[in-house]
Amino acid sequence: MKPLFLLLALFSCLAHAAPPNVILIVTDDQGYGDMSCHGNPWLKTPNIDRLHDEGVSLDDYHVDPYCTPTRAALMTGRYSIRVGAWAVTQGRQLLNPDETTMAEVFEASGYRTGMFGKWHLGDPYPYAPQYRGFQDVVCHKAGGVDEIGNPRGNNYFDDIYYRNGVPEAFEGYCTDIFFSETLRFIREGIGSEDPFFVYLPLNAMHGPVTVEPKYSNPFLAQGIPMNRSKFFGMVQNFDENLGRLLDSLEEWGLDENTLVIFMGDNGTGGGMNNGQRDPTEYNAGMRGKKGSTYEGGHRVACFARWPIGFEAGKTIDALTSHHDWLPTFIDICGLEAPQGVAFDGESILPLLKGEANRWKERTVFIDRQADQLELWDPRVEPGQRYPSRAVLTERWRMVNGELFDIQQDPSQETDVASRFPEVVDTLSAKHAKFFEDVTSHKGKYTPFIIGAPEQNPTQFTTRDWHPTEGGVIWKMSLVRDESVYVNGFWALDVQRSGTYALRISRYPGDEVNAIGANRARIRIGDTEQTLALNPNDTEARFDVDLEAGETLLQTWFKDAETERERGAYYVEATYLGQ
Repeated sequence: MKPLFLLLALFSCLAHAAPPNVILIVTDDQGYGDMSCHGNPWLKTPNIDRLHDEGVSLDDYHVDPYCTPTRAALMTGRYSIRVGAWAVTQGRQLLNPDETTMAEVFEASGYRTGMFGKWHLGDPYPYAPQYRGFQDVVCHKAGGVDEIGNPRGNNYFDDIYYRNGVPEAFEGYCTDIFFSETLRFIREGIGSEDPFFVYLPLNAMHGPVTVEPKYSNPFLAQGIPMNRSKFFGMVQNFDENLGRLLDSLEEWGLDENTLVIFMGDNGTGGGMNNGQRDPTEYNAGMRGKKGSTYEGGHRVACFARWPIGFEAGKTIDALTSHHDWLPTFIDICGLEAPQGVAFDGESILPLLKGEANRWKERTVFIDRQADQLELWDPRVEPGQRYPSRAVLTERWRMVNGELFDIQQDPSQETDVASRFPEVVDTLSAKHAKFFEDVTSHKGKYTPFIIGAPEQNPTQFTTRDWHPTEGGVIWKMSLVRDESVYVNGFWALDVQRSGTYALRISRYPGDEVNAIGANRARIRIGDTEQTLALNPNDTEARFDVDLEAGETLLQTWFKDAETERERGAYYVEATYLGQ
């Protein structure tokens, strides 16, 4: 360990040095145990291990149990439920447009900004990444490469992604492509005086798990089941690409003053089973996986390497979270803090500098939310509105009504709530106060914008509606399922008064299939219209006059054979003029 005076001298020099480049890497569904440096007996991840060994490891680091909420909190430094994006569908994945994103903070301070991979915080204007501070974007839509909203046929290989909103065909495997685009962006800026910020949120290792056999076959040969072998193979492919990135930074002379951060977005999606153990699963002894409010659902790996800034091989055991990175970047990079924004996270620079004496104990809240209408009903008692939750301190984990001493019981096997009722009362009171604060918006819808000059037309799908019958459809296979009858409404914000064409269909625009309905109906605000259809029609078009302002849209198709109704799965709203 360096003497204290050397560390102080180092950081004194850094204060006058050029601000660092920043690369923030987020993998999807890769848990704390899905790497060899955390003891996984099957995986060999030399480049993840290299980041661990050459950087600082945050060993009590927490995110949300699902992907959209983690991304929303990471981008804003604020709790996901506060900023409008606390679920993965149902219109609750849209990051409130009034929020300031990490990219906007970097951009305002002179950084070049790029984003490559999975956004999952809204696809049209003003939610898409190219409208949120990212100057160079290559991404897929929705929550997965193959989900509704993306071109049909996307399957992780040779897909169509969106370059600054424009569809483009790419050759190769998704993870390879997003790393290649990252390297292109960095290489194009060599020689520039402006530092860069890259956000690299990968869709791997999210399902459907698929990868070239050369990555999965070695695990199959060891008797590991097919799905887990493919999941592990995706990890190996990521590790290989991470090595390509680190080697390129070194080759280009950028590694010393580039801060590289690696983290997962939630607990493991493929390294552990649901309830049924088998010899090939591994989760570092933690209880729960993706989606759980037990430790395994939200404690993830987080490594930060900055050769001229951080002491290599250091482990930080203090309680930290994804809310902390934006205020930390502001401190490290000398960024201009956004005016009037109160972060829920705290700068962890004192911890990274070895000044643990400047760090005070804290309480962190984890919620697994859903878009439940009763959540906002004032007639429902607050305690009944709480989602699945965890309250975290350095010693305690309260998971719903259970209490665990995490220092003595890291696997959360023994509930000690009855022994420490005063701790349960204290943590419950803290959560009640927190929940009242972050839900002060009372579930106000974050609407889709239609008629904006920046983007016309606007498209949205069944995965984005607020359900009124059944749920949402997010898998392409369910679009064609004749047994599914679901419906919901979309919250809209009409930007300009005038006439709008609303085209509604059951199938995406690149798939000319008959709807199989004999009637179409829409309700938007107080206006209802009905059209008779030929069962061979592929869409229904309604021209409606709308006033500027917020409204709700719902659609119906009456099935020609069963007379049952389902909602339109695809909608396109086009402003036609006054």
